[in-house]
Amino acid sequence: MAKESTVLGLLAGTAIGVAIGLLFAPDKGENTRKRLVDEATALKDKINAETHDLKDKVAASVSDRKDTFENQLETIVSDLSYQTEDVITALETKLQALKEKNKTFQKS
Repeated sequence: MAKESTVLGLLAGTAIGVAIGLLFAPDKGENTRKRLVDEATALKDKINAETHDLKDKVAASVSDRKDTFENQLETIVSDLSYQTEDVITALETKLQALKEKNKTFQKS
């Protein structure tokens, strides 16, 4: 975000500099006003293009991070599933052993 702020700051500074330069230029007022309008229009178009590019970059970054998060979440869920199966298997084995022990106690 700092890079984008710097670009916008440079654009604003350039616009202010051009405007001040045109105001103090030794030219007719009509010509100066026309140049100001032209420069303002060009600056507006440039800012719109930069804003559009920034929006696209942010959208792409968010999409990439969302995909990465979903993949990580899927991996975690899958790992937990395998671990859960291991725990269930271990508990079933212990339960079977306890049932066998209980049968020997009931026979006695």
